[in-house]
Amino acid sequence: QVQLVESGGGLVQAGGSLRLSCAASGTSLISNDMGWYRQAPGKQRELVARIISGATTTYADSVKGRFTIIRGIVKNTVHLQMNSLNSEDTAVYFCNENFFGRPYWGQGTQVTVSS
Repeated sequence: QVQLVESGGGLVQAGGSLRLSCAASGTSLISNDMGWYRQAPGKQRELVARIISGATTTYADSVKGRFTIIRGIVKNTVHLQMNSLNSEDTAVYFCNENFFGRPYWGQGTQVTVSS
């Protein structure tokens, strides 16, 4: 069974940086469609960044120029480098990886930005 585990969340001051990581286990397949989503209290889950085939990236307008999604060197790992964080980035961040059209999700990692 595929399992995704996120790490790297925490508390950071506004203007600071964090790097989130996600690793998948339980499969020999390789995902070419990986992304990060987030959900703030009282809001719907939204796409933050997505990377297809290790090259094509998509970002939410609110994070463009500040966040970078990176496919890891290790199979089925993906990172999210977050710079210039602000209070609106506070949320639970979820990793998503798709294996042949079937999506899998991590349990989420909390990111809190203090002003």
